[in-house]
Amino acid sequence: MSKQPLILVRPYTPTDMAILEQTYNVHRLWEATDKVSFLRTSGPGVRALATDGEHGADAATMDLLPDLELIASFGVGLDAIDLAHARRRNIRVTHTPDVLTEDVADMAFGLLLACARRIPQCDSYVRQGRWPEGNPGLTTRVWGKRLGILGLGRVGRAVARRAEAFKLEVAYHDRCSFDDVHYRYFDDVVALAAEVDFLVICASADTDTRGLIGKPVLDALGHDGMLVNVGRGAIVDEPILLTYLRERLIAGAALDVFHNEPDIAQEFCELDNVILQPHQASATRETRAAMGALVRENLSAYFAGRPLLTEFLGPMR
Repeated sequence: MSKQPLILVRPYTPTDMAILEQTYNVHRLWEATDKVSFLRTSGPGVRALATDGEHGADAATMDLLPDLELIASFGVGLDAIDLAHARRRNIRVTHTPDVLTEDVADMAFGLLLACARRIPQCDSYVRQGRWPEGNPGLTTRVWGKRLGILGLGRVGRAVARRAEAFKLEVAYHDRCSFDDVHYRYFDDVVALAAEVDFLVICASADTDTRGLIGKPVLDALGHDGMLVNVGRGAIVDEPILLTYLRERLIAGAALDVFHNEPDIAQEFCELDNVILQPHQASATRETRAAMGALVRENLSAYFAGRPLLTEFLGPMR
């Protein structure tokens, strides 16, 4: 029996690659020097495309695959996939929610602690032999303060649970309030920022959130406020954020996501009040294995005519 063809947009882990290539006739899009010609040649008859949250699938890619019926994404974020075009084409979309929630929340809280307590900076202080010069300075307490969460979806709620253990007062902004939580709701993110010490971005990037964190929000967060982003880089107006960090108009930031990853604005690297991560929030061996398995399970279910495990059917939070 011949293997089903599968377009793979980018390489997965070696384990995932071995299993996919054993199961499917994998066409490696990332290796093509002329991707349009590659898709025109390989596309007819291909019913499934596997991608990730960074590379996604745009309308042009879909239209070069006339028989495409499924996009399976390795990641929870879908902002890089043209969902409206997929719906017009009746192309189903799956992603990998839930399995990465706790690791992303761990990273968010780790970044918050590292930013407030200046853990990387103090590590460098010791390594540089500067401790004999004296104490590097006081840092900011985390426990008992006020935490704002932008986006109270899966990750936002996991961050809130961790915050409760630190006796933080939790508030949030989302498209609507939720009756199943006791956290204070703000229908405006500027108002939320004005009432918290730390603002953690857990939202997805869409038309409502792109560029949402700009001058009004950062003004409200204030000189002592700190920003953590494990959502999407597109949610933050980066030139404005760089200005506020450079001029100390906010106390600091800790960022796992950026515009134009991995070619981020180099000014971030020159500032000592920002902590940088290379989009690592879900990057544990355990979670990446679970994400890869879920992609494969969705592909297997699709080709077998079974219900998809994690089909995206509506707005994300």
